[in-house]
Amino acid sequence: MKQTTGVLRTQSNCGKHAGFTLIEILVVMAIIAMLAVMVAPNIFNQRAGAMRDATLSQISALETALDTHLLDVGEYPDSLDGLMENDVDRAAWNGPYLRREVPRDPWGNEYVYERDGRGFTLISYGADGAQGGEEDDADIGL
Repeated sequence: MKQTTGVLRTQSNCGKHAGFTLIEILVVMAIIAMLAVMVAPNIFNQRAGAMRDATLSQISALETALDTHLLDVGEYPDSLDGLMENDVDRAAWNGPYLRREVPRDPWGNEYVYERDGRGFTLISYGADGAQGGEEDDADIGL
């Protein structure tokens, strides 16, 4: 009869070499860092696009409210606050034309509203809050 003691020998050797070496851990950390560098710019681009889309949506809703005001009163309000309160003192005013207060753009700035005799301009100055700008900081309007 043969005795096999290989099982015991393998178990005792396992305890000596268990775990990861410092080099293995550094390689894994380097791989994770490279993936983060590749993914991070895409996340920020998605955020900027989402804020631009939210701005366009808010502008569209404000334009609808302004057009409804025009239909009721016969002219656009002097300011966006005219959508919430009767600033023209006319009985035809059927507001408020917004469910909540006049929103700010996603960057916390007020929308720029200018009216002339027959129309209006409604824009957001974007992330920089100043007129003009390039690509990411460009003014947003319909």
